[in-house]
Amino acid sequence: MKAKHQRLTLAVLAVVALVGAGVLAAYALQDQASYFYTPSDIASKNPNVGTAIRLGGMVEEGSIQRSTDGVTVHFIVQDGTAQQPVTFTGITPDLFVEGSGVVADGKLDAKGVFVAEKLLAKHDENYIPRELEGIDMTAGKQKTETLVQ
Repeated sequence: MKAKHQRLTLAVLAVVALVGAGVLAAYALQDQASYFYTPSDIASKNPNVGTAIRLGGMVEEGSIQRSTDGVTVHFIVQDGTAQQPVTFTGITPDLFVEGSGVVADGKLDAKGVFVAEKLLAKHDENYIPRELEGIDMTAGKQKTETLVQ
């Protein structure tokens, strides 16, 4: 076999190996994928009960209800056209408040309630932690003067 044919054979084998590795990785990650849904998407597409999905929207004003156990929270996520009831058991993020954005990882139960396993609270670009409210952030900056104007 000539050297030219050996290189061609190795190149073809390398491409086949890469494609095979990619297919194997995609197959292995298939069960780990979580698709993003809004409440409107859930209402229209009806995802299967027990399928891992990611729900995103706004926490409806006046919808947060905390159970007597102290760790279970019931609330409604809405996107302007549809609403989705959500239950979460655990410690909520500090930014989780009514009227703010939220992304929840979880599954739908048989009753149509989204059971969240993880909550992520979203904030806008003007967010300031409670601990820093009222602090003048420009106080430490000094004005520097230059000779060039």
